[in-house]
Amino acid sequence: MDMINVKVNGVEVSVPKGTTALEAARIAGAEIPTLCFLKDINEIGACRICVVKASKARGFVASCVYPVNDGEEITTNSPDLIKSRRMTLELILSNHKKECLTCVRSQNCELQQLCQEYGVENQERFAGRMNKYDIDRSASHMYRDNEKCILCRRCSAVCEKLQAVSVIGANDRGFDTHIASPFELPLGDVACVSCGQCITVCPTGALSERDDTQKVYDAIQDPDKFVVVQTAPSVRVGLGEEFGMEIGSIVTGKMISAIRRLGVDKVFDTNFTADLTIMEEATEFLGRYTTKERLPLITSCSPGWIKFCEYYYPEMIPNLSTCKSPQGMFGAVAKTYYAEKMGIDPKNIFVVSVMPCTAKKFEAERVDYTAVKGLPDIDVVLTVRELARMIRKNGILFNQLPDGEFDAPFGLGSGAGTIFGATGGVMEAALRTAVFSITGKNPAKIEFEDVRGTQGIKEAKYNVAGNIVRVAVASGLANAKKLLEMVKSGEKEYDFIEIMACPGGCVNGGGQPIQPAKVRNVRDLRAERAAGLYKDDQQLPVRFSHENPDIKRIYEEYLEKPNSHKAHEILHTGYTVRSKY
Repeated sequence: MDMINVKVNGVEVSVPKGTTALEAARIAGAEIPTLCFLKDINEIGACRICVVKASKARGFVASCVYPVNDGEEITTNSPDLIKSRRMTLELILSNHKKECLTCVRSQNCELQQLCQEYGVENQERFAGRMNKYDIDRSASHMYRDNEKCILCRRCSAVCEKLQAVSVIGANDRGFDTHIASPFELPLGDVACVSCGQCITVCPTGALSERDDTQKVYDAIQDPDKFVVVQTAPSVRVGLGEEFGMEIGSIVTGKMISAIRRLGVDKVFDTNFTADLTIMEEATEFLGRYTTKERLPLITSCSPGWIKFCEYYYPEMIPNLSTCKSPQGMFGAVAKTYYAEKMGIDPKNIFVVSVMPCTAKKFEAERVDYTAVKGLPDIDVVLTVRELARMIRKNGILFNQLPDGEFDAPFGLGSGAGTIFGATGGVMEAALRTAVFSITGKNPAKIEFEDVRGTQGIKEAKYNVAGNIVRVAVASGLANAKKLLEMVKSGEKEYDFIEIMACPGGCVNGGGQPIQPAKVRNVRDLRAERAAGLYKDDQQLPVRFSHENPDIKRIYEEYLEKPNSHKAHEILHTGYTVRSKY
């Protein structure tokens, strides 16, 4: 690798040829502010916040796209640069809805933070005409407020490059430029898959999840409602970030205590129904593998992926597992098995899901998620961010809480259920149980490391009692598209495929805490949060779904056996072809 020498604010550093001024500055210990830049995703030099002076260039240059030259001197913090950045911020504010006191992103807004740091006091210097837009609330999972948009284009870059959906982009030109869908269609009328990745990269409050917290407050106050909350595996390694804890911290106990203090009746673990999903899905896979019908089997836990398949790959619908997601299975058993066990009318059980995913809001509204006729399996879905807002609003001192425990009978989830939140986790959990089902013994090595990691596409072959099982894992829908095209063309053949809509899996879901670009650009959130889940897996007393005693009990008492007629009625679902236009 060719190395070159540069000076950044007088500090000499050696960097690889082709390094940008932004990267060189970081190596030299200097941070340059950015608004539009996302490493490897949105490198367009549009916002001009990151301008620096380079000795071999005329005028200011955008550091995020300017490659440094050998012997060059870079200045990042001179008075004229600071003045330029302050003016740029004032120009952005001149066409920005300034509702900082009530904005959902207040205190976690990159624009707000920069205005504080650069002392932007005059917000009316460039006051004049301001574009007016109606807030688009047409989607089931989010809203868009273009009066808070700064045209950084991060959202459209993620939608195109990571998710291969491209349903949003810049419309019109000049002062009238704005982010919208083709033909100005509402977001709810285009082939958006509800993944929420656009929300997590938005630097302001222009994009946010639909807030459903009031529905939960209303249910808690309703004396006829029995409010139960389920929490997905990834919530326990995401929620702590909202309260200043290190990325990947496991906060299961504090999470349970906080939710209980909101006044709900029971707090359950979605890991339980992740185990239930494995029992159903592994059995379904073994049935198809034996008959060689409808292979490869493709997992169905990610609602963003399911919606993508229904829109863009309807010919692959027969390959989808018919299992509901763990969220859906929980709501189904809560309103059937649990309702009968506790003697509660199902219509009075109010199921709240806390998920790392905005697509779960869409999934909860699917017409085929109804184990009890006339009742949805899930009543409300909250993102991790919404739960954090409820905790703060109620004055709960999260960091000081004692550790609580999940309630029975859905309180014991296995380590296999925990790793559902990381890409490859569903595959690994299924393989652990599939090996047992075929051989009658647990695998000698529990960890299936070939399907771990944050690579976009992973593949492996396993010899199970003389049977070769070919598996693949994809996360991020652009990677899913690549994988499916290889399968369709015959270039690749697999027996079992796991697909997660969000890059890295649920740990990087659209409902997880939002980290600013200066963190996202230098730290792998996916790997750090996943490490917390793998650590949790190692610490749990049960690490196989089929060894979970509560799972054994629900089959003995109610479901009979995996893939039974009754299990299919309650735990399985169907899919529909969706028109993109």
